[in-house]
Parts: sequence; structure tokens; C-alpha cells
Amino acid sequence: VQLQASGGGLVQAGGSLRLSCVAYGRTLSLFPMGWFRQAPGKEREFVGAISWSGRGTVYADTVKGRFTISKDNARNTVYLQMNSLKPEDTGVYFCALDDVRFGTTSSASHEYDFWGQGTQVTVSS
Repeated sequence: VQLQASGGGLVQAGGSLRLSCVAYGRTLSLFPMGWFRQAPGKEREFVGAISWSGRGTVYADTVKGRFTISKDNARNTVYLQMNSLKPEDTGVYFCALDDVRFGTTSSASHEYDFWGQGTQVTVSS
């Protein structure tokens, strides 16, 4: 199983970015997916997750109302749309797959079995 994240970059505060995560070896319509991030010198933190069906999402309070997770089953891809970005959103963003078919969404990193390589997001003030 391989997860390939992309879409990071440098953006000014208030701007937007869309991250993508393509999965190889698993059909994303069957598995919950999560997004996490890690800022320099800090622990990895939960950003949000989407259910296997794509009909349910959950977000960290810090990004609620600004970030949106979606799935495109035809492309086997999960997206993280980030709007109204703030400097504190800076970090490496990781997508992750919970390898339990029809499993429940989780904010706990240990529930996820496969991780992408990460993509850097830098928000300047």
C-alpha cells in the first residue's frame, strides 16, 4: 500500500491550498482516511478524517470551518481543501489510511496503518 500526498507550497495568510492523497493498493471507498500535520518542534496532530463512505467528516477545532476533506472514488484520491490559512497552519501534512474496511473515523494516529510521505505547507504572515 502506498499513499502519495501532494499539493503543498508557500502561501500568504488568508490564502488557500488543496492537498491531494492518491492511494495505491487500496480502494479508498472502503476505508476511513485521515489528515495529520506536524509543525517544527511539535508533535504530530490530527487535522481531520473522512469516513469510508465519504458521507462523514470530523475536524480538529483549530481547522473547523476552514478546512474540508473530500473523496473522489473514481480517482481513488482524498483531498484536503484549506481556506483562510494562518501562519499556525504551517507544517508537514500527512495523509493516512485506517486499514479496516468500513471502519469508523478516528482522530488517533495509532489507528492508522499506512501513511503518506508528507507535503510541506508554509503560510507566511
